Amino acid sequence: MAFRLRLVPQQTNIDFFRWAPVTFWGSVALVIASIVLTVFLGLNFGIDFRGGTTIRTDSTTPVNVGAYRDVITPLNLGDVTITEVFDPTFRDDQHVAQIRIQAQEGDEAITPETIGQVEAALQSVDPSITFPSVESVGPKVSGELIKTAIYSILTATVAICAYIWLRFEWQFSVGAVVALVHDIALTVGIFSLFQIKFDLTIIAALLTILGYSINDTVVVFDRLRENLIKYKTMPLRDVMNLSVNETLSRTVLTSGTTLIALIALLVFGGDVIRGFVFAMTWGVVVGTYSSVYVAKNVVLMLGVKRDWGKKPEGGPGGTTFADSNS
Repeated sequence: MAFRLRLVPQQTNIDFFRWAPVTFWGSVALVIASIVLTVFLGLNFGIDFRGGTTIRTDSTTPVNVGAYRDVITPLNLGDVTITEVFDPTFRDDQHVAQIRIQAQEGDEAITPETIGQVEAALQSVDPSITFPSVESVGPKVSGELIKTAIYSILTATVAICAYIWLRFEWQFSVGAVVALVHDIALTVGIFSLFQIKFDLTIIAALLTILGYSINDTVVVFDRLRENLIKYKTMPLRDVMNLSVNETLSRTVLTSGTTLIALIALLVFGGDVIRGFVFAMTWGVVVGTYSSVYVAKNVVLMLGVKRDWGKKPEGGPGGTTFADSNS
């Protein structure tokens, strides 16, 4: 007989809604805290959104931030941020720094001559220094990127809302959208709390999180709709618990295998993609949580129709609430 590994028992009877008020209102409190953090602390926008130039340096000599700043300051380039980059994948003699220079007034980007002056100044401090990459974004372009990023997230959310509404019922759509807002807010909030660089790759991560989160939500919603038709007299809360338990194995396997790959990338992927991978890792965790403890709680509070085979009274969109019998 072939050996089969089961991470979740074949049949489970976990009461996911035992602490429903605590989990739901706790999530609401976290969303509010994330919004407050973002408003008061702001985000550590990358060059993509702030405009300016990022120069990445690589040297066999340890980074001397003070010396770097001393030779760059006389160039009068305005706000200059110098940070040393650490990564376990670097060689023992590899020392990397990232120099961010604000966008210059009246210029779309720092001129090649100015970049040459910065590189020459740094080479006067460390002759072994090299410059693997130089990235420049003008202030006008960065402003357009911010608008485009916001529009892309809003458009994806609206499209998902419309799909869920057409696929199921409006109550499911509201639950799904609340869960998505929860996932995005908490992800942005943790980036604000730890001041992790927020750039276009993070926007890509947020859009991916939207898709991942709604995928898990739809799987449980689909099983819930089947069970609502099958168990017409069972209270909605019990039907929801049954549906989540029946899809629990799939949820654990999908989220678990995704997290294994993401954690490997987080540790060994290098600092260039670390922000993206961190956002994805966090998003998978909160997305899995919100599929059960946010989306389902909203549907539980709103109530849903119990028999899709009958036309509801009052026309389309009619609702039979949680504990009524069909």
